[in-house]
Amino acid sequence: MRGINGQPDETIEADLYVSAMSVDVMKVLMPQPWKEMQFFKKMEGLEGVPVINLHLWFDRKITDIDHLLFSRSDILSVYADMSITCKDYEDPDRSMLELVLAPAKDWIDKSEAEIMAATMQELERLFPQHLTGENPAKVRKYKVVKTPRSVYTSSPGRQACRPSQVTPISNFYLAGSYTMQRYLGSMEGAVLSGKLAAQAITTAYPLSNAAIPLQSSTPAVPA
Repeated sequence: MRGINGQPDETIEADLYVSAMSVDVMKVLMPQPWKEMQFFKKMEGLEGVPVINLHLWFDRKITDIDHLLFSRSDILSVYADMSITCKDYEDPDRSMLELVLAPAKDWIDKSEAEIMAATMQELERLFPQHLTGENPAKVRKYKVVKTPRSVYTSSPGRQACRPSQVTPISNFYLAGSYTMQRYLGSMEGAVLSGKLAAQAITTAYPLSNAAIPLQSSTPAVPA
């Protein structure tokens, strides 16, 4: 385990291991002998795409909608006002927008200033009543988060490259939205993959008879 904030690295041994790494990191860090196994080798067909998230704190309310919104913008795909949708950011007077800039392949190498300028230009089109005119809302602070390799590219043929949560390594399991479950790369898929990995472990190593199987979930594909 890599030490954090200057702490020494540490080796931890366990009976079971679950990887929650993204597919690109998993491909790099897996042991070389595993890379020769067909189960892991097929993951070479999965490759993450760049994604940019933006967090913008405004000096007033921009929206009053309590759910995720799809954008009419060419570069801003989805957004939400976290001051309404998330209790941790709750603010009755000011908005905190979280947005996804995608596709991001043409933006991932650009500066934060360039990304913010393009974002604000798009937001002015989406919220002209708040961001244009004599007294527009102002950004109090912002954060640009770049992920060079995020969810895998959902191109034709990729489904066959997705591994199950159960691997040929008897005490090693996979979790992550790239693993085989009903959704494509997404937060929902990541959560479901974790549940499927936990279900596979409790099935293989039952602690009691109280285990409740997941309902309406896609079974893991046999290794």
